[in-house]
Amino acid sequence: MDIQDRAKKVQALEGIKAKALDMADQGANSMDVRNFVSESSKRVAYELPDEDAFHRAATATMAYKQSKGNTF
Repeated sequence: MDIQDRAKKVQALEGIKAKALDMADQGANSMDVRNFVSESSKRVAYELPDEDAFHRAATATMAYKQSKGNTF
């Protein structure tokens, strides 16, 4: 993920945080706030995927599976 995409992702997450705090201040149900944060974070992840993190996670998973003898 390059610097510009990472900056966009940080900006989007800061926006989610601000909206969630505003919802909480206005007395929104905690479950509604949590659902908003969860769904919004998923949307950001789909729109701005971090492919480097994905490859690191996939490599770690494969190494773990091979160490346990579970090859798929």
